[in-house]
Formats: sequence, C-alpha cells, structure tokens
Amino acid sequence: MRIGILNSGGDCPGLNAVIHGVVGAAHHQGWEVVGFRDGFEGLLPPGDSMVLNPERTVGIMKLGGTILGTTNKGHFVAKVGEGNVSEVPREIVERAKTTLHHMEIGALIVVGGDGSLTTALQLYRMGIPVIGVPKTIDNDLQATAMTFGFDSAVHSVVDALDRLHTTAESHKRVIVLEVMGRHAGWIALYGGMAGGADVILLPEIGFSMPLVAEAIKRRDARGHHSTLVVVAEGARLESGELLKRQNIGGKGEDRLGGIGEYVASQIEKFTGKETRSCTLGHLQRGGAPTALDRILGVRFGAMAVHLISQGKFGRMVSYQQYQVGDVAIEEAVNQLRLVDPQSEIIRAARSVGISFGDDGAAKAR
Repeated sequence: MRIGILNSGGDCPGLNAVIHGVVGAAHHQGWEVVGFRDGFEGLLPPGDSMVLNPERTVGIMKLGGTILGTTNKGHFVAKVGEGNVSEVPREIVERAKTTLHHMEIGALIVVGGDGSLTTALQLYRMGIPVIGVPKTIDNDLQATAMTFGFDSAVHSVVDALDRLHTTAESHKRVIVLEVMGRHAGWIALYGGMAGGADVILLPEIGFSMPLVAEAIKRRDARGHHSTLVVVAEGARLESGELLKRQNIGGKGEDRLGGIGEYVASQIEKFTGKETRSCTLGHLQRGGAPTALDRILGVRFGAMAVHLISQGKFGRMVSYQQYQVGDVAIEEAVNQLRLVDPQSEIIRAARSVGISFGDDGAAKAR
C-alpha cells in the first residue's frame, strides 16, 4: 500500500516528529510513504511530492519546521458557497483526487489545525480516504487535550521572560510581552505562569487598563518596581475590538498584532512608569521541538498509520487522559478549547498574585 502525508497551515515544532512516526510505522507495515510538498498545493497535478523512507527521515525529529514545507494560502483557501458554508472549490478538490488516483495513494494523512482539518473533512466527504492529525501551537482544539508544538512555544515564552526579567528589574521598568493566541490564551497563561509574569491578559478574560495599572501600582507600593506583563495577541480592547496588523479580507483570517504596544502605551499613561513592549512573534514557532513534543509527534504519526490499517477514515488522532486515540474529524473542527476563567489554573494563578486585569482577584478575596 502507498500512503500520502502533507502538513498545512503554519509551521510548528514537532511536525518532523510526526513524519518520522508515520514513516516508521508505515515501514513496519511494509507500506510506502509519499510526502506532498507545500501543504495541499502539492496535491495539484502533476503533484509535487517526495518518497519518504526511514533512511531519508533519520534524524529529522530534532529539526524545527517541516521537511515537506507548508502553506496556509494558495488554491485551497475556503470560499463561502451555498448556505454560507466555507468550502474549497470542488474543481480544486477534483484535481487533487486525480493526483492521488494517478499516484495510487490509498490513504492521505493531513496534519493541520482547524482550517486544514476542515479542508481534510471536505476531501473525505468527496471520497478521499483521509486521516487527520491535529497541529497547533495554540493548543486550542477541543477534541484533543494537547497538541504537539504547544510545549515548545511555551518554552520560548519562558526563555524570553527569563531574559526580560533581568532588564526590567535593572531599569525598574514595566515590560509587555505579546505572544501568540488568537482565540485561546493557553500560551500566554502557561508561559506567563512558568516565566514569572505579574500580569497576564487573555482573550477569554476581559481586562481593564485602569485595573492593570492598579495592579502595577500595588507592586510599586510593596517595593517591586519592575513588572512583567504577558498579553495574548487575541486579547481584546475594552471596546471588544481586536488589534490587527493586516486586514486579509476574503483571503483568510486577519493578521493580528499591536496589542502589546497598545497595552504598553496605556500602562505608561496610567502609571507614569517607563514601559517597553516586545513581540515574540514567529520565534514561538521556530527552533527544535522539546522532548515532549517529539514524543507526542511520533505517537500521533504512529496512530495515524494504525487508523489506516483499521480502515478508520474520516477520523482524527486525539490525545486524552495520557492516551492517544481518535475522534471523528467533524467532531473536532470548529470547536475550540478555551481557557475557562473559573478553572483551577486561573484560581491558582490569582492565589499567587497574578493579575488578569479584571476584578477577579478582588472577588476571590
């Protein structure tokens, strides 16, 4: 049997570990693996692909990015069709089916986030045997408790905060670090807690700049003259507005950015303290994956091959309660896992003095 694999959307630490897991498990079955380059674009005739075998994938687990390349644009951007349903144009999917048929691909593994898996679901419904593997550093897919890449992203935030702490303390400054997290604040929350942030601003918890300033002033009164603030890019202004770097229009989601600079300027205005902002950006996506992400990636890849062997198409690999299993792709997409403002981890953060820029700390007391 010959199976295909592609990864679509943003790059993510651990992608090569998934490829390694797929190739190793498929080789054990006596199957051949074909990797399609640059995401779904590699499926368009004549098909841009490479044969993957254990010799070609040895040592790739430790590499960041993906040896297959990826894209989140191109011909497979979904458009709103009848019934206001976003789908890739059918003629594009038919061209992909032609490529897979001519290459005698018996199953296709799609590694991607919510948008890519929605496209994978459309391919499955049009007759392509598909298995999904969840990929997002945001860790915001409801159908899996953890995605590979998240741990690596958190480590990069912690490393940045460790460095920023010393310069903030030396100059008695406030430093605001903007991190990724369009809808969910998991990176900001975990990275901020582990990195010793004093204020964490999340998309799920509405914040007030006067209350953020009040938290900083309280620290000053206790003799702590430097403050670290972590803000997720999707944290909203008090008006409910998102700050955007670029309006993509009909070509995909708008590119967020600028909330860190805004928060820094408002802190300086409300407190009079010298404040700087720093945006971590794509540093969160780059570099070698952590050991946890390498292991999770290999397990996801091996499970994808196992699902193919069972003929369980239209399923997505899922991690729940320390076990790797599977769920239906249609149950996985469009259901985001958000931070619960009333959760134990938020209570723990508040109890050790972290402010979320709201009145929750006062209510907790």
